Amino acid sequence: MNALKNKRILIIGFVWPEPKSSAAGSRMMQLIAFFKENGGKITFASTALQSEFSEELYEVDRKQITLNCTSFDEFVSELQPDLVLFDRFMTEEQFGWRVAEHCPNALRMLDSEDLHCLREARRLTVLKNKPFNLNNDLAKREIASIYRCDVTLMVSEFEIELLQSHFKVPSFILFYLPIWVGNERLNLRNFEERSDFMFIGNFLHAPNHDAVVYLKEKIWPLLFTKFPEAKMHIYGAYPTQKIKSLHEPKLNFYVHGRADSSFEVISKARVLLAPIRFGAGIKGKLLEAMQFGTPSVTTSIGAEGMKGEMEWNGCITDSPHDFAEKAIELYQNKSFWMQAQQNGFEIIKHRFSKDLFVDLFLEMLIDKMEQLKKYREDNFIGSMLMHHFLQSTKYMAKWIEVKNKI
Repeated sequence: MNALKNKRILIIGFVWPEPKSSAAGSRMMQLIAFFKENGGKITFASTALQSEFSEELYEVDRKQITLNCTSFDEFVSELQPDLVLFDRFMTEEQFGWRVAEHCPNALRMLDSEDLHCLREARRLTVLKNKPFNLNNDLAKREIASIYRCDVTLMVSEFEIELLQSHFKVPSFILFYLPIWVGNERLNLRNFEERSDFMFIGNFLHAPNHDAVVYLKEKIWPLLFTKFPEAKMHIYGAYPTQKIKSLHEPKLNFYVHGRADSSFEVISKARVLLAPIRFGAGIKGKLLEAMQFGTPSVTTSIGAEGMKGEMEWNGCITDSPHDFAEKAIELYQNKSFWMQAQQNGFEIIKHRFSKDLFVDLFLEMLIDKMEQLKKYREDNFIGSMLMHHFLQSTKYMAKWIEVKNKI
């Protein structure tokens, strides 16, 4: 299929993709693969430096770009992309006005990853004991960015509903596109071949950091007291010193750091524990757990936007005591475990299978490109925000650029 053949696609990345480090990296690689499969000519640009864990981007042009610099204007003017994908709203803030000025006919698409203002509101409530306030300063930036773009990709139906009901964002500038799972069949271990509890997640992501600290301090003492044979294995990229300090072999609590293969560590565990207390979007670790046949115990926020009306592949609870009880029961009860595993397979099949989304995604892109003028006329608020944003940000950026030359 070559529906996007000869279409020039510019992706402005918040970071260079690291699919072995985070769900965000996996998500980006899925989008890149989709564009390649449909004939697009892709350029990936970022202000970030590549790391040793950055993915090799085959058949993709790569460009290092600079903030507040006219070199980007020259680059994007010469490239003249048909579609520009902003990786998270911060990159749209930084480069959206430049794209609009130099490539006015390019479709501007935002990949939200998750709703940052929701995650921040929850973080402040949990860690700072502040009242829940969705109308925070981050929301003012993020929602404005969503309006300025022609379409925003959302990974969670819950967040789409929130944007429409709370912020009155029109449905035609939102598109539901979760992380999807392919149709490949995996050779999975059975109940008897698996052992131990585990957690995996990038520790640069605050909800993951908090979840592991909370697990060690509040849940593991309850679980380990009742089930002293239990072992907990923590994996994840970029562990902080705080996370490393949680390593305590005498309590069977092991911090391993980065995993070479998420499949290997998740598929050999019997139960994944993810006590996510704040966050947004959908959780890549829980999606992989379903895919790899590993039941999980998580919180209501952890499971948010994932199961729909279906049964979870394990247990959902927000009580530390109940969390420990359910984890032990799921670990020891084979019939319960097998039913939970099957629930996960069903969620994958009916809610996250790649075949459910790729054709609709392609149809949406073609429709938006062909009727871009009409869609922009219908989004007056977005046009108004872009007009004022372009004026204010343009001259601020030019002032910074001049200042940097002094």
